[in-house]
Amino acid sequence: MPNARGKRRRFGSVRRLPSGRFQARYPGPDGQLRNADKTFPTQRDAEVWLVRKEAEIVEGRWQDPHEEIAFGEYATAWLKERGYAATTRERNESALRLHILPAFDRSPISKITTPHVRQWRAALLDKGIGETTVVKAYQILRAIMNTAVDDGLIQRNPCRVKGAGAAKTAERPYLTVPEVYRLADKVPACFRVLVLLAAFTGLRFGELAALQRHDVDLERRTISVRRAQAETRAEGLVIKTPKSNAGIRSVAFPASLVEELTTHLDLYAEPGRNGLVFVGQRGGRLRRNNFRRVWLPALRAAGLSDVHFHDLRHTGNTLAATGGATTRELMHRMGHSSVRAALIYQHLVNGRDHAIADHVDEQIRQAKRGRGKLSGT
Repeated sequence: MPNARGKRRRFGSVRRLPSGRFQARYPGPDGQLRNADKTFPTQRDAEVWLVRKEAEIVEGRWQDPHEEIAFGEYATAWLKERGYAATTRERNESALRLHILPAFDRSPISKITTPHVRQWRAALLDKGIGETTVVKAYQILRAIMNTAVDDGLIQRNPCRVKGAGAAKTAERPYLTVPEVYRLADKVPACFRVLVLLAAFTGLRFGELAALQRHDVDLERRTISVRRAQAETRAEGLVIKTPKSNAGIRSVAFPASLVEELTTHLDLYAEPGRNGLVFVGQRGGRLRRNNFRRVWLPALRAAGLSDVHFHDLRHTGNTLAATGGATTRELMHRMGHSSVRAALIYQHLVNGRDHAIADHVDEQIRQAKRGRGKLSGT
């Protein structure tokens, strides 16, 4: 069809509708003619759209608009393609299966709209699903839809509910040093150093459970984190490398722990260079569920409540921040490649910000005293 300039288009055609808008039509790879899914205010807009559609076909990115892709099929394939660690994969698969697919499984991915997402989220909260769980499900749905945008299946991510991707979680408890020792006194002797190291180095439970004798350097007072233990329903105990390069690190521990750690290695650790530093009370691998049986009674005996083992890591990171650790130093100790978590701990220590303000205030007072001397007042 000749266009307004009298030239025949090489690909597709454009015609003016009675409404005054323009319609684009093009041949798919199968030769079948298809109309654009929308009309255009100008002929130029329609022609630009045809150029882009031709590029999709040439580059192999074209999707037949009549072959709608079901969300469930796409989401399942999406999860399989992610390079998640075992525990993260299991957690995300559970959120997808329990909270997302029941609502969107058979829905064409291109038909899911922001109102649909908003209604789905509200329904989960109305059912009494915890806010943290709903936030996680929303984050996964948003990530899937972001990939759908990248794949050219949709033009815009429908997950645009303000604030839905951020959990408003209560701040976890921070244990003082005396509280840490009080708790360490109440656990069985074989776990005393486990508690102290968690609190004063910020290592995770899985990192501590996977430590071997050769990872501990008593002379240099360092622990090398090279692997971590994960516990999954499908695969059981899994020993893996940290999920990022930042997780492989060497962390210094306080000199006060050298003697206790030496005693622990002599009495409770497995023998040999590759022997585990921490084992269960019956000699097997240390597991979260088994440790919980001694953790809860120890909390009660120490007069503490609502404290998770992971809160010891919170204590260690906060102590490091109060000691003046920089963002980069905190990231190293925590095993994070992102500055986000490190900045949280630096923000907690706002007393240092007051110290800076006090220093500035002292400079102001000195300047005022100097002005008073110059003016003779």
